[in-house]
Amino acid sequence: MPGESPLSMMRPPIQRARKPAAGPARSQRRWPILAPIAVAVVLAGLWSCLWYYSASIAERTLAGWAEREAAAGRVYSCGSQSIGGFPLSIHAHCDDATAAIKNSQPPYTVQAKSVTFAAEVYHPTRLIGDIAGPLTLTVLEGSPSLTANWTRARLAVRGVPPDPEGGSLEFEALGVDRAVGGESLFKAKSVDFHGRLIGGSPRDRPVIEVTLRFAGATATLHPLLAAPLDGEFDAIMRGLKDLSPKPWAERFREMQATGGGIEIKALRLAQAKALVVGAGALTVNAHGKLDGLVRVAIVGIEHIVPLLGVYRLIDQSLDQLSRRDGALDRLIPGLGSAIRETANASLIDSLKKMGEPSSIDKQAAIILPLRFSDGSIYVGILRVGEAPPLF
Repeated sequence: MPGESPLSMMRPPIQRARKPAAGPARSQRRWPILAPIAVAVVLAGLWSCLWYYSASIAERTLAGWAEREAAAGRVYSCGSQSIGGFPLSIHAHCDDATAAIKNSQPPYTVQAKSVTFAAEVYHPTRLIGDIAGPLTLTVLEGSPSLTANWTRARLAVRGVPPDPEGGSLEFEALGVDRAVGGESLFKAKSVDFHGRLIGGSPRDRPVIEVTLRFAGATATLHPLLAAPLDGEFDAIMRGLKDLSPKPWAERFREMQATGGGIEIKALRLAQAKALVVGAGALTVNAHGKLDGLVRVAIVGIEHIVPLLGVYRLIDQSLDQLSRRDGALDRLIPGLGSAIRETANASLIDSLKKMGEPSSIDKQAAIILPLRFSDGSIYVGILRVGEAPPLF
């Protein structure tokens, strides 16, 4: 046959007919290469569809929380916003974030540099927001009154609007100052606040657990907060009707009407020379004030009592007596100061005798009742302060 070599012509006809079968074998060898590529293309398409679907859910969730807050009188807005993060996560970025708090008297606004919310593709209803400072608080139609800044601020919320299941707010290296003059009001190495639903449902008798932790906190609000303070607070709130948007004053009215209250599971406050640990329960009375009892174990009561303001009451009484007729110092020069010192020492000694001996972290302590009566706060029989009404 033309085009065939003599060797090929000498082969049997059957052997020569089998030669074209090499074509399909070559095609079969291509499948191990083409199949993974085809699978990758299909998976990439499916992942893209999933990302866009999850992004739409995350966007609706974020809008739902904003609508819920607006119904409660807290209106949020952005100077500009965008959504991205493809392919591994979902990011919603808001520049010049502003919150107008209209349900407060007086109303005020809070503005942050930016807020970026992130969600995982497989869990788009769990939003985590990173807040960039500084933050300014301004009373409506006034000049900025407070500024705050931090190295890290994170907000998280779980659930499907308008029914929250939990949330948290965490700060690192937080500082709050007066906008005018720059006076420092509060500083802390860290502050973490968490709340979660542990019983009922958001729409029917929810039971909420709240925890607060802070480290290295100082403030100018009270002499007790002048030295760095570490604290932990864990409580359960019962008696709420639901978690629909409403002022907290209304929630506390519900708590009072249903006979609910606040169970303090754990309280711990620690300073260099003092430590307080306690647990108890509080209720809200018809006047919106707290009643109840918290048993506290105290280490270093001699360092705490001078900072409670009790001595100032003694000093005021002695000063009034001395100014009225000068009898104390006329009788014996320096008698007023001696009485102050004696009263101070006697007060600490009385509290120690009143308390039950105990120990905390291998340190000697005394257990005393921290009692709330119609808002007044007592340590034993000593009145140390007043809690503001809740409604």
